[in-house]
Amino acid sequence: MIRNVAVFCASANGLHSAYRADAERLGRALAARNIGVIYGGANVGLMQAVAEAALTAEGKVIGVIPEVLVDLEVAHHGITELHITSTMHTRKALIGEKADAFIALPGGFGTFEELFEVLAWHTLKLHAKPILLLNTHSFYDKLLTFLDHCVTEGMLKQKNRQLLLVADTVEEALTMLKLDDRSV
Repeated sequence: MIRNVAVFCASANGLHSAYRADAERLGRALAARNIGVIYGGANVGLMQAVAEAALTAEGKVIGVIPEVLVDLEVAHHGITELHITSTMHTRKALIGEKADAFIALPGGFGTFEELFEVLAWHTLKLHAKPILLLNTHSFYDKLLTFLDHCVTEGMLKQKNRQLLLVADTVEEALTMLKLDDRSV
């Protein structure tokens, strides 16, 4: 049963309004289903959008941020819980421990690193939690092509490639995670 979803996303908004709109849509949708949002704890960019939308919809929002980023990313002190960790490694471990599923929205290096780490953990059987990529505005199309190339080149097993669920819309993501039929 999915009670909390880790959302990996940018501390920026990006060039297309669709990125922020989907972050807000996801935050509201999870809150409406009584599913907690676990995220990087920042009060900027898509991280702020998903957190604020969930809070506005009376949802639970848990932020996990390392000390080094508290001032840099302006930690969000208005969320349900804010955990400040000593390192990025402890941040990711705590997020992984608290989450029942993972969703990656558009982002940069940090988002990619978090996504690939939970995928690697899954292939090593350190967890069996669903991992979903929300491909808003086709943001991840070239990455998905590259992953398919990795399979073709024998560097990634097809069964491991299939661990990454891909949705183009929030509604499709909810369906894939079997969260679409929960009462609001």
